[in-house]
Amino acid sequence: MAKQPRPLIAGNWKMNGLARSGTREARALAKRLAGVKRLGCEVLICPPAPLLPVLRAALKGSRIAIGGQDCHAAATGAHTGDVSAEMLADAGCRYVIVGHSERRADHGETDRRVRAKAEAAHRAGLTAIVCVGETAAQRRRRETLKVVGAQLRGSLPAGATAGNTVVAYEPVWAIGSGLTPTAGDVAEVHASIRSRLVRRFKAEGRGMRILYGGSVKAGNAGELLAVANVDGALVGGASLTAKDFWPIVRVRA
Repeated sequence: MAKQPRPLIAGNWKMNGLARSGTREARALAKRLAGVKRLGCEVLICPPAPLLPVLRAALKGSRIAIGGQDCHAAATGAHTGDVSAEMLADAGCRYVIVGHSERRADHGETDRRVRAKAEAAHRAGLTAIVCVGETAAQRRRRETLKVVGAQLRGSLPAGATAGNTVVAYEPVWAIGSGLTPTAGDVAEVHASIRSRLVRRFKAEGRGMRILYGGSVKAGNAGELLAVANVDGALVGGASLTAKDFWPIVRVRA
């Protein structure tokens, strides 16, 4: 049976941050984590690709892992502007986000392409954070579970395990909007995701972490992270400063 891993609190900086300010905030967070005697969760920062070597150096010896925000499915090739999973691993990453709704919407990424990227992450020894979530229109039509189920089916590789794959449920309408589902809504979706993971991956599905993302902040983190089958959070804007990110991390620290 797969061992249940520690919760994961991940910060997605998106297209934000510069070397000096990013280093300052990352070190401030690392300093707070250093004061925790027995840390109860993993902490991850996913900065823009140019900041990866900067943060790798700044966070050396700390309790913070770094990850990429996206990767190409191929290991090498004529793909101007893209970054491979192998490059991310070489830069010190342990994780990579794939299938974020902003990638799906802005770059037309299909479930098939997301699955190929997750497979690339596994090939490079990275843990893939596979994002799923419904739009506001889909929620109004009460299609949330159907949409999320289809995304899971199409985006997760056959070789997904509790060790190499994390699922992040991020309702598209909640990302950056300040709106969040109720705890009951989150519980329903996460329970459905867990059921689907167990059905497909058996014991590994019981051990896969399911994160909630979408306007997570200090004021709602405690309630959201207490919901059954919520094994951590994928945090956007509130992860950009140690002052805002630390209260979220502290809920599970």
